[in-house]
Order: sequence, then C-alpha cells, then structure tokens
Amino acid sequence: MRVVTGLSVLVLGAGGIGHAVVTGLETGIDRVDPFKDMKNRPRAGHGMNLLLVGTDGRDRITPEEKEKYRLGGAPCNCTDTLMLVHLSADKERASVVSLPRDSYAEVPEHKDLTTGRTHSAHPVKLNAAYAEGGPGLTVRTVEHMTGVKIDHYLEVDFTSFMRTVDTLGGVEICTAQPLKDSYTGLDLAAGSHELNGGQALQFVRSRHVDGASDLGRMQRQQKFLASLIKQVTSSGVLLNPVRFRDVASTMLGSVRADKGFGTEQMLELGRAMRGFTPASSEFASVPLQDVAHPVKGIGSTVKWDERKAEKLFRALRDDEPLAPRRPAAQHPEAVPVAVAPQRIRVQVYNGTSKEGLGRRVDDALHATGFDTTRTPLNGEPGERGRTLISYDPRWDRSAKSLAEALSGAELRAVTGQGATMRVTVGTDFGKVRPVRAEDTAQGEFGTVTGDQVTCR
Repeated sequence: MRVVTGLSVLVLGAGGIGHAVVTGLETGIDRVDPFKDMKNRPRAGHGMNLLLVGTDGRDRITPEEKEKYRLGGAPCNCTDTLMLVHLSADKERASVVSLPRDSYAEVPEHKDLTTGRTHSAHPVKLNAAYAEGGPGLTVRTVEHMTGVKIDHYLEVDFTSFMRTVDTLGGVEICTAQPLKDSYTGLDLAAGSHELNGGQALQFVRSRHVDGASDLGRMQRQQKFLASLIKQVTSSGVLLNPVRFRDVASTMLGSVRADKGFGTEQMLELGRAMRGFTPASSEFASVPLQDVAHPVKGIGSTVKWDERKAEKLFRALRDDEPLAPRRPAAQHPEAVPVAVAPQRIRVQVYNGTSKEGLGRRVDDALHATGFDTTRTPLNGEPGERGRTLISYDPRWDRSAKSLAEALSGAELRAVTGQGATMRVTVGTDFGKVRPVRAEDTAQGEFGTVTGDQVTCR
C-alpha cells in the first residue's frame, strides 16, 4: 500500500531539475544489497524492471495520527504490498503488476534473518519471504515465480506517506459509489474528492470496502497511484526546483534502495517521466486460479493461474504492452459509474406525444454502451413530465448507473420487476450523458491504463 510512495520517487526522479539536486537527494536513501551472491538468475529482457516493496512503518507515526487514522497495532517486519514495475526500453510506458501478498510461493534455501538457521526450500505466503530472508530472499523468490530479472529494488514504509501527499497539495480521487471502511475510518461519498495525506492513507489501506478484500485494495492502490502520477506530471513539480526538493526529500526519507539505483538512474527515469501522461501507465494484477487455496501449516493462500501468469510475465520480458489497443474514439467527458453500461439491460418507453422520442433515447443509450432492447415502446396515454427509471431493488447499483446517463430522472423501485431497467421518457428529456465503468478492466490480464481510472 505504501509502495505508492516508492513509485513516486521514479516519477519525481529529477525531471529536468539537474544533476546537482539529484546528487544531494541521493544521500538520503538508505542502501541495501538484495542481489548479493545471487546465481542462476533469469535472462535480462528489454527495458528496466523494479521491485517495489511496501513494509510496515507505523512505529514512527505520532500517537495523534495513529488515533485519528486508526493505525493501531504493533509494526511487523513484513511486507504487505509488492509491485513489479517495468519501464519500457523506449521510456514511453510504465507497466505496474501487483503481486498479492498472500500468493502461494516457494522460497529457495536460505538463512533465516531472525534465528540464523539455514532453511531448505519450502512453501510460504509471498509476504513471508521478507520476514525470513529480507530483501535478498524477496528478490530471489519473485524472480523464481515470475522469470523476470529484477534490475533495481525499492523499499518504502508508510511513515512519510501522509506528509508526501500533503507536500503535493493532495491527490484527487473519483469514485462512482460510496466507500466506507469501519476498520480504517475511510468514509467517502460518491463523487470527486481531494484527499489529504491521512485520507489517502485510509484509501490505500482499506480492505473492508467490499467483499474483494486484498484484491479490491490492490485495485484502489493502483487507482491512487495513477491519480498520483497525474498530479505530479500535471502540477509542475518536475519543473520547479524548490517544490521538487521539498517533495522528493520527504519521500526519500523512507526509502531503501539497491546500491545501483543512484544519480544517473534517477536522472534517466526523470527524463522519461517528463513526457508521461496518465495514459502512459498501465496497471494489472497477476491472473489467479484460486483465491482461497489451502496449504497445510500456512493457511489460505492465493494461487496464481500458471498459464496466464507466464504469458503476462513473458510480455514484460519481451517489453510488450499489457493493455489492449483501444479505439481512437473516446468520451473524455464520460461520467464514471459503478456498473458497466454493457451489463445493464434497458427497455425504453416514450411517455410523451412527441413522435420518435423513444427511438432517439434508445439509440443514444445504446451508443454509450447500454444493452437496450432496440424496440422502444409507447408508454401510458398522456404526457409524462419527468423521465422515470423503474427498477427492481436487487439491481439498485445498475439503476444508479443508468441514472447518471439520464441526469434528473426519477428513480422508482418496483419489487419483482427483474433485471431489465424500464425508462419512461418525459418531456424534460434533454440528452444522454456518456458514462464509463469505474472497473474498466480490459484484456486477458484485466489491465487498465491510468487515464481510465483517474478523474476526468
């Protein structure tokens, strides 16, 4: 979850600021050697691969912040977020793949950092590799699982996360439905929100917003990361030496990196990021076969779909994009909704005496993606003033998504109506607003690009 801060270091990696500034900032990075004595590593591919690891750093957060943002509990020597980041060889694309922390993994033989004992290879949850063998064992395990050679290692705790977001002036998040988690205190209404550091931390930590638990949280982390990239690349931070130093020094106070990640690498990444837009980043998660795979002595683990996962990591090695090519025609003003319009069946009725209005509304809803019947009917005799959407309460999220396309329409619950929405067009009808699904996963890897999940 706090690995967002680590990737921010890449985004802010000296875009045009200059060698002297970056050299000064580099001295704030703690160094680690995760590649020591590593043998039989995967072959190098094209582009650059970074492993971003988020660790627990709540021991350095003030008591007031712990209480306000519900950060109780003891810190642990473990990882709860791992992301594999690939920067393409042409420096025009960043691919971010989330690795579930509970993934079933097999760690190679190693010496336990806590006990000093040598362990033979054995199965664990992926996040346990750090506790047993630190960064070195984490890198070895990820390379073994993915076949991707790691070029650089970045480790971040969330101690400076809130201060980093506040230094940036906040980050805008849009949600099509309310988000509430009693465990973290997250409480956001549907719509657009400017999150400060504490709220941002609640957003990326929440696991109890829906039934998706850690997998849903990974999607929210990716969405926040895309919004952060948009904020940094559009706010002028990269071209303002004073703001750059303030933000970067805050971030680097909580970063550990390999010895090879120095001034030249930061300058190279900074030059690449200067031309980035949200569409330059793409986000995916490892394809899964079983989200509750029991393992004796370990518990419930997340098991990868080996065939699809191998295809995904082969694409990274071969420097290929993960997101499918999108058609050129897009609706930049499209409103984000909770349910994809393609999943919503609609029957249109003309509730007015205006001939052809039902057909016009059916065509407009169909054009923005709704599954209309394509056979509009006439409503009850007489003129209806306000457009009406009647729906079965079991499909209330679909009804609310449809209402976004028909701004100002009345919503009426009708028990037993079934899955099909009924739209009775009134004389107040103006136009159909284009909408887009908030969960815009595309392609076989469920990949989204940054511009699909940020506010428009």
